[in-house]
Amino acid sequence: MTRPTPHTRADYPYHHPTPTRWADNDVYGHVNNVTYYAYFDTAVNAYLSARGALDIHAGSVIGLVVETSCVYFAPAAFPEVLTVGVRVARLGSSSVRYELAVFRGSDETACAQGHFVHVYVDRYSRRPTTLPEVLQAALDGLRVS
Repeated sequence: MTRPTPHTRADYPYHHPTPTRWADNDVYGHVNNVTYYAYFDTAVNAYLSARGALDIHAGSVIGLVVETSCVYFAPAAFPEVLTVGVRVARLGSSSVRYELAVFRGSDETACAQGHFVHVYVDRYSRRPTTLPEVLQAALDGLRVS
């Protein structure tokens, strides 16, 4: 398996500031690997919420994560303010592949990057559903070729 090259900030159309918390550090003195997934999820959902494309309490459509991965290049630690870059690599009728990267301070290259796939489903039946127009419009702003 070939190790990927770290992406740059310019590769991502949306950047979400993410301060680390004391609880993010593990016993080895850096942000624990599982915490990056929370950063990813927070950045995507903050973007969607700010654009009116996600109603976490009453929306009829919700996103379920069905796949995820992350590659780590350099450690981050509390207290740092990180930036999470977000882009959409694939947009289907009911699913989205988000690609994300975490940047430290003013670093131009990612200290970690990964992806996750959301399948959007009906809140109650949990069956896949077509993406609502407002969600499609918000996601179009993140698409890269």
